[in-house]
Formats: sequence, C-alpha cells, structure tokens
Amino acid sequence: MAVSISVVLLLSILAVIFLRNGGLKVSHALVCLLLGFYLAGTNMAPTISSGLTATADIVSGLRP
Repeated sequence: MAVSISVVLLLSILAVIFLRNGGLKVSHALVCLLLGFYLAGTNMAPTISSGLTATADIVSGLRP
C-alpha cells in the first residue's frame, strides 16, 4: 500500500507540472492515465466516486 500511495503522489505531482507547463503531449496523457489507474486502487476511490456522483447530480438538477 505504501508503494501505491508513493506512486500516486509522484504521478499527481507530474500531472500538475505537465498541465501547468501547457501542451498536453502523449507522454503527459500516459502519466495522467497511470494516475487514474493507481487512484482507482487506493482507499480514496470510493470518496472520489461519490464526489463525482454528487457533482453530476447537482449539475443535472440545474435548470437554465
């Protein structure tokens, strides 16, 4: 588990650097893909999923 969290932290830092640098390249997209893969395997996955579901419910409830 400690290795997985270290990888998630490293990939998060790399993704932020790549996105702030501008121009998302194929290698950057691969890092973001790996970040998502490793995040799905952590204990944060249910929290992220419920947060995204709640946000989608709020957005779908808005009337223009």
